[in-house]
Parts: sequence; C-alpha cells; structure tokens
Amino acid sequence: MGRLKYLVIHCTATPEGREVSGAEIRAWHTNPVSKGGRGWKQVGYTDLFHLNGGVERLVDNNEDANVDPWEITNGVAGYNSVSRHIVYAGGCGKDGKTPKDTRTVCQKRALEKYVRDFHRRFPDVRIVGHNELAAKACPSFDVQKWLVSIGIRQS
Repeated sequence: MGRLKYLVIHCTATPEGREVSGAEIRAWHTNPVSKGGRGWKQVGYTDLFHLNGGVERLVDNNEDANVDPWEITNGVAGYNSVSRHIVYAGGCGKDGKTPKDTRTVCQKRALEKYVRDFHRRFPDVRIVGHNELAAKACPSFDVQKWLVSIGIRQS
C-alpha cells in the first residue's frame, strides 16, 4: 500500500464531442492485445467524466489517503502505486489526432467540483496532468494554469 501523492488528470484522446463509456475504456485497457486491448489487469482510471458532466466510477475506492492494491489503476507507469487517475471524455480535435482541450462546460464544472473536494480532503496530494509525469499531450490542457484559475494553489 502506497501513500497517495498524486491526482493525475487524463483525457481519453478521443475526438471532440464523442462520448466514451466506462465499458469501452475497460475494453481498451483490459482486453488481450490479440483483441485490440492493452492486456492490463486493471483499467487505467478511477473516475470518468462524461460529456454531460456525469462522473462514472470505474474502480472502487475507499476514499482514504492510501492507495490499496485493489485501488491501483494503470494511468502512468512508475506512479500508479501512489496515484489516483481520473479521465475526461475527449482531448482531441474533430480529426481524432490533434490534442485539444475539448472539455464541455458540464465537464469543466464536474471536474472543478471533484478537484476542489479532493484538494480539500487531501491538501498535500499534488494535482497534475498526465503530461507532467510523462512525455504526452494528455490531458490537452495546462492543469497548473487551470488550478490557479479555480483558486487552487499548490505548494
């Protein structure tokens, strides 16, 4: 069991306006490679933010400051045992390739509410974008600038 150090924000890297289901993400991550998946034992994210602002729990979590073995998700290699990973549907332009902040107004509201509550409960956990831990465009927006814009200052 690791102590929670990071809340990592991701995007699904899907085209703007395309909804994604939890079942679809689970298939992408846990199906065998021979069937187009990654062959992981666990999905990559704890929570999914839908286009309409709904939040779907993908992996049970006891909401404490520890990452129990059954809570580990596969969001960023080398960080999973000390992180919680969340994801919003979107992150690419209509072409499905170009990184773009495609968060809907509803997703932005839901993400802000979630992150504010998370930060209130775990003020020492660092909130970051996937791109701050790995060479990726994900989540297709600057998490640190966004945090400042919603009044969250991290030390």
